[in-house]
Amino acid sequence: QVQLVESGGGLVQAGGSLRLSCAASGLTFSNYAMGWFRQAPGKEREFVAVMSWICAWAYYADSVKGRFTISRDNAKNTVSLQMNSLKPEDTAVYYCAAASSYSDYSIRTAGGYHHWGQGTQVTVSS
Repeated sequence: QVQLVESGGGLVQAGGSLRLSCAASGLTFSNYAMGWFRQAPGKEREFVAVMSWICAWAYYADSVKGRFTISRDNAKNTVSLQMNSLKPEDTAVYYCAAASSYSDYSIRTAGGYHHWGQGTQVTVSS
C-alpha cells in the first residue's frame, strides 16, 4: 500500500520560509518522479514543482521559480520543498505526488500522477 505523508506546513508571515517534507512508503521510490502541487480554496489543484527519479531535472511553476526548491533523498524515500520569500498568494494545501510514467506535459498536470498524499496546509499572512 503506497503512502505519501506530508509534513512541515504552518502559518508564516509574508517573506518568511517553510520547508515541506514528504515521506513515501510502499513503492520503489527511486522509480518515481516526485512532485508538489497546491490547491487554494475555490481553485483547481495546480502544479508547483517536480523532480525526476535520479534528480536529473526539476521543473517549477513560473509563480514559484527562484523562490522554491525541490529536492529528494532516494536513500530516505523523502522529497522536500524549500519555500522562501513566501507570499500570501502561496497560501494553499500542498500535496506531494508520485508519477511512475509521464510525459513532458503530464508531469505538470495533476492527472499525470498515480499516488497522492493527504496534504499539508500552508498559510502566509500579509
